Amino acid sequence: MSAQKSTVGPNPSESVENFLKAVYTLQHVSERVSTNALAERLNVTAPSVTDMAQRLEDAGLLNYQKYYGMRLTDEGERVALSVIRRHRLIELFLVREPGYDLHEVHDEAERLEHAVSDRFVEAIDRKLGTPDIDPHGDPIPTAEGTVATVSALRLTQLTPGTTGIVVRLDGGSAEILRHLTAREIRLGDEIQLISCSEVDDTLEVVIGGRSEIIARAIASSIYVDSDVS
Repeated sequence: MSAQKSTVGPNPSESVENFLKAVYTLQHVSERVSTNALAERLNVTAPSVTDMAQRLEDAGLLNYQKYYGMRLTDEGERVALSVIRRHRLIELFLVREPGYDLHEVHDEAERLEHAVSDRFVEAIDRKLGTPDIDPHGDPIPTAEGTVATVSALRLTQLTPGTTGIVVRLDGGSAEILRHLTAREIRLGDEIQLISCSEVDDTLEVVIGGRSEIIARAIASSIYVDSDVS
């Protein structure tokens, strides 16, 4: 990544922050992020993505090449990780303090992450005890811009008989998170995969000492570390 100095200023707009955050997420799936993939994620048109990409390349936040895709510069990644840090700390704060349910925090954090100051973010970080992970199990970037990796497999990727610890609950669907909360499936729970049924597309597990039948669509949102059981 290039270390080109950003010209976007100290307070990027909400649209810039969302754009950089989306590129950061997608570039961990593909070496170069395509215009169409980013347009789909942000629910905008491909021409608007191209326009923003060109602006952010001029600002030193993005390396962009037409027909080849884009990738963040060092400065672009720093901004993206700052936004992700704010988002994940806010999510954890909302769960621990006002008592939000897990499925409620993402949309609230999306609104707040662009409004709060760095001082506020560091204050809640201290209040929460400098946590490493958010309520979904995703790592919280440090103030210095480093982020840990999570080693885990989807429950659906395990072989029957495997036991592990739930280390991440995918926050992509509020409805699935609502279902997991209702089933009392939480981070840190020990879980064992008993069997998989191709007939009704379900998995039988033992979690917290009780037997559960979980639909595959739900189970794919549960990430397990089988090396710590």
